[in-house]
Amino acid sequence: MKYTFEAGKKSTVRIKITLNASEWAEAQTAAYNKTKGRFSIPGFRKGKAPKHIIEQMYGQGVFFEEAINTAFPKYYNDILDKEPTIEAIDRPELEIDKLSEKGITLIAIVPVKPEVKLGEYKGIKFDKIEYNVTDKDIDAELDRLVKRNSREVAVTDRPAQKGDITIIDYSGSVDGVKFNGGTAEKQTLELGSGQFIPGFEEQVEGMNIGDEKDINVKFPEEYHAEELKGKDAVFAVKLHEIKVKEFPEVNDEFIKEAAGSESVEAFKAETKAKLEDANAKKAKNEIEDKIIKTIAEKSEVEIPESLVERQIDNFVQDMEYRMMYQGLKLEDYLKYTGQSMEEYRKGFTKQAEEQVKVQLVIEQIIKAEEIKATEEEIDVKISEQAVAMGKDAEEFKKTLNERQIAYFENNVLIDKVFAFLTANNIID
Repeated sequence: MKYTFEAGKKSTVRIKITLNASEWAEAQTAAYNKTKGRFSIPGFRKGKAPKHIIEQMYGQGVFFEEAINTAFPKYYNDILDKEPTIEAIDRPELEIDKLSEKGITLIAIVPVKPEVKLGEYKGIKFDKIEYNVTDKDIDAELDRLVKRNSREVAVTDRPAQKGDITIIDYSGSVDGVKFNGGTAEKQTLELGSGQFIPGFEEQVEGMNIGDEKDINVKFPEEYHAEELKGKDAVFAVKLHEIKVKEFPEVNDEFIKEAAGSESVEAFKAETKAKLEDANAKKAKNEIEDKIIKTIAEKSEVEIPESLVERQIDNFVQDMEYRMMYQGLKLEDYLKYTGQSMEEYRKGFTKQAEEQVKVQLVIEQIIKAEEIKATEEEIDVKISEQAVAMGKDAEEFKKTLNERQIAYFENNVLIDKVFAFLTANNIID
């Protein structure tokens, strides 16, 4: 097999692959062995007819298509292994250039990563991003701890009021006709939470346990259900229970039990340290994001559609996973919002284009600055992951394949490129 390649149009490489007579004959024989069972030839059991007999009956080129499909991937992958400068990003377009008894010549148009013309990426001035921890922040964490350790206490000696947790039955109707989703039993509703449509919760206030009442409300004009927008509705409501949250007293004993800290003051000091660490990471992420987006804006690159589509695939898959953990399905969400999958994907286009451009710019900076990941640095990343999973680092590393190790290598490279950019730009 012989090949040549040259740059094509719009981020492609044109590879010419020539198979000699022997290689082409070998490919046709492989195609015959793979497909001979499909042919019914009089006088032969199915799959037993010789190659030349099938060719006489169906034509000389009967095995050509399968021969190309069989041979091309093998030779194409060999070429990519030998030519690391050809960074294919999608399947190639294939055409026949020449075909004769002497062999076959194929032309593969391969989409590759585009050329990136880096703009200014060093010596740029940025405003420092900083988040300070205040007493209010610490008190908010303490308040959350208190609320997590609250308990619900039944109330039986007064009507429901704002802030109460109520247990109700309700059945809604519009013009005397019940509508889908408008009926429930033993529903938990915190009055004043805004969980229900405007005007509903306020009318539950004042009801006593066992009371039944018709509540009149109007659906908002922007309500998600088209058939209910702006409609007057009546809900038949029965109140079963009233509860209030009882909060523990904040003292050293409570803190020891709820948070494991020695005292209230110790909890506040530990909380401050955690918030400061979180704020430092947040500020670091934001300044890095600002730096790379600024550099991307100053750079020129033709963004391949295939990479954009792949990034959209990642966004959609990520959303599916997040919905799955909430017990939801993306297809149900699309029905609820009245979107097609095509419309939903289109909504990610701009974000995907920006993300792809940033990725290409980062890769170009890594090349330009010859940033490398050492084996020791990769091992550190692997060890960190192993510890997070509660596994032995050496045993964990043995379970990783090349693709997974490449993932950790990429993480090291990303860390190093951002460290380089932070060090080589002015953050004032």
